[in-house]
Amino acid sequence: MNINFGFSYIGLMFLLMLMIPNIIWSKNKPENYDKYVQNENKVLLVFERLGEILVTCFSLIFSDFNINTISIWTIILLISFMFMILYEIYWIRYFKSNKTMKDFYSSLLGVPVAGASLPVLAFLLLGIYGKNIFLIISTILLGIGHIGIHLNHEKELD
Repeated sequence: MNINFGFSYIGLMFLLMLMIPNIIWSKNKPENYDKYVQNENKVLLVFERLGEILVTCFSLIFSDFNINTISIWTIILLISFMFMILYEIYWIRYFKSNKTMKDFYSSLLGVPVAGASLPVLAFLLLGIYGKNIFLIISTILLGIGHIGIHLNHEKELD
């Protein structure tokens, strides 16, 4: 495993695909969303916040994620990118919906709580593609917190 410091344009692209819909969402939150936030598990919240910070930093500061050669590993990058495309589709569907809590925590193609799960899967595969243990571990921390929080919110809906 060889770690290479340097700017990652792939990491930047993934982060933009992640953050732009979230910025738009901040003006299109589902009704009663704040009620659910009050009940969030504080341990999961720490995992989520730590994961968010680390994933953001590591995605940008390691050039391991940039395309250098085409190899069998490129398939992992393509699958990772497809998860990000599905994430964008999830958001398009949400923005066209009635923007309810049920819409927000919906699944997509069988992926539960797609808005939380798809980017976590994408960044995990990006870490595997780059053979970068720092991004892999950070994404696992993020996934525990982010997916855990979203699954808890989804359970509260029922």
